[in-house]
Amino acid sequence: MANLLQILDFIGVAVFAVSGGIVASRLKLDILAFVLLATFTGIGGGTLRDLLLGVPVFWVGDQTYLVVCVVSGIATWFMAHLGEALGKPLRWADAVGMASYSVMGAAKTLTVIDRPAVAVLMGVATAAFGSVIRDTIASQPSVIVNREIYLTAAFAGAFSYVVMVEFSVPPWPAAAVGGLIAFVLRAGAIQYGWSLPGYRAPGSE
Repeated sequence: MANLLQILDFIGVAVFAVSGGIVASRLKLDILAFVLLATFTGIGGGTLRDLLLGVPVFWVGDQTYLVVCVVSGIATWFMAHLGEALGKPLRWADAVGMASYSVMGAAKTLTVIDRPAVAVLMGVATAAFGSVIRDTIASQPSVIVNREIYLTAAFAGAFSYVVMVEFSVPPWPAAAVGGLIAFVLRAGAIQYGWSLPGYRAPGSE
């Protein structure tokens, strides 16, 4: 279980950090800004999770996570243009990070406190908060208020993982299925504009 948590954590941090670097590239910022935006994005969701759970913040105890963010930011400085040529690099990087962190947040919560509903909520918060920080710093519209499926995908990933674990499915298969569900839903939103019906007041057109 410890290995699963660390692997998911590194994946989530690295990919979210890359998404922060991509935003910095679009704003034509300098390399230090790349690194800082990558770092804030990479560790943001996990920091919120650990603070709410009342446990030591993960990157304070292991500065490898900060190294991952710095390396991701620098790498994006040199390669952002290659990603842009492939189309939608920010959204795909964000989708992978969201899927990893939705499961990671839920998994870590269950190791701290055995409350499934709390684990699902923590999975969603962990998956979304890094993107909120990134978009806020960059003065960009937040991805979580977009009509396309995002929070729903994070919820589906965390919920699927928690349900499977509660039914005694081993953590690795549960994490793989939960992460895949979250990613597929977000991928459908990116490629095909999947969304849930928005609110409409009674009588409005």
